Amino acid sequence: MSFIPKVLIIAGSDSGGGAGIQADIKTTSYFKGYAMTAVTAVTAQNTVGVQSIYPLPKQIVIDQINSITNDLAPDVVKIGMLANLEIIKYISMNLSSYKIVLDPVMVATSGDVLVSDDVITSIKNNLISKSFLITPNIYEAEILSEVKICNVEDQIECGIKLLKLGCKNVLIKGGHGNSHNVYDVLITSDGDEHIFKSNKIKSTNTHGTGCSLATAIATNIGLGKNIKESIKVSIDYVQSGIKNAPDFGSGNGPIRHF
Repeated sequence: MSFIPKVLIIAGSDSGGGAGIQADIKTTSYFKGYAMTAVTAVTAQNTVGVQSIYPLPKQIVIDQINSITNDLAPDVVKIGMLANLEIIKYISMNLSSYKIVLDPVMVATSGDVLVSDDVITSIKNNLISKSFLITPNIYEAEILSEVKICNVEDQIECGIKLLKLGCKNVLIKGGHGNSHNVYDVLITSDGDEHIFKSNKIKSTNTHGTGCSLATAIATNIGLGKNIKESIKVSIDYVQSGIKNAPDFGSGNGPIRHF
């Protein structure tokens, strides 16, 4: 029997199924991992937008994490949206021995900032330094680094600056850039720089791409692949998901996970 990586996903629920925990479970399952979840918030959302958010009480989030780690030791931890300072600090203090892939969800595709300044500061001070990989989009990378990103050179400069916050690796996603291509830039603590170039697909079906990419990378790292291979496979997966999207809903639809 082949090895099955156990992936602990800490993120919010998306009732529309395209992003969040739902996308994470589908992605982990596609790559033959075993998804375990600690739900941080319940949302009412669809392809048109988010209608309401109910953050879960911090104790039930902590209890979910403890329940999993006490019995089902994760091979990798993927963290999505967090909005509670105490949960951020708890994760920082109690999960730092695990390989963490942090998708610092702060800014929506629309450019709207989703979390408070206090949460952003806490993620910078408490979580990034404990992470094996962080995967900010351009907007999030600008907030975290205070570097304005206009081109690939800026992405590289920003990634080098973010490494100084203590993480092992930084992947700055380029999907929100203005180029005809997408340039995802990896900067490693070994001093390596690698640019993943892919075609920008014109599509209204990109809901959940960030969640799915980070979870795909986390699962492939859990499978034992190196970081470059994990990222390449995951970018190809998301690209295929956009190309073959089912075109559900009247807004920004989900990708096809299977």
